[in-house]
Amino acid sequence: MADAPQYWFYAKRYGWGWGLPSCWQGWLVLATYVVSLLLTSLLVSSAVHPWLFYGAVGACSAIFLAVCWYRGEPLRGRWGK
Repeated sequence: MADAPQYWFYAKRYGWGWGLPSCWQGWLVLATYVVSLLLTSLLVSSAVHPWLFYGAVGACSAIFLAVCWYRGEPLRGRWGK
């Protein structure tokens, strides 16, 4: 019998989206996302190169969202148990 898939991010109890990570892989992805945003803010000036800054933040966020979508619990609107 196949094991149930282990999700890195469980869906939130209320609303739409994911909550905090549920395993070390999810925490690693979240930490990588935060570090990439910090590095982007340090290396790219939003005053000098605003489009490069927003593009880099958008790319980091898109990659993070794709990982959450692929490795997270399927989404649907939830309103408690």
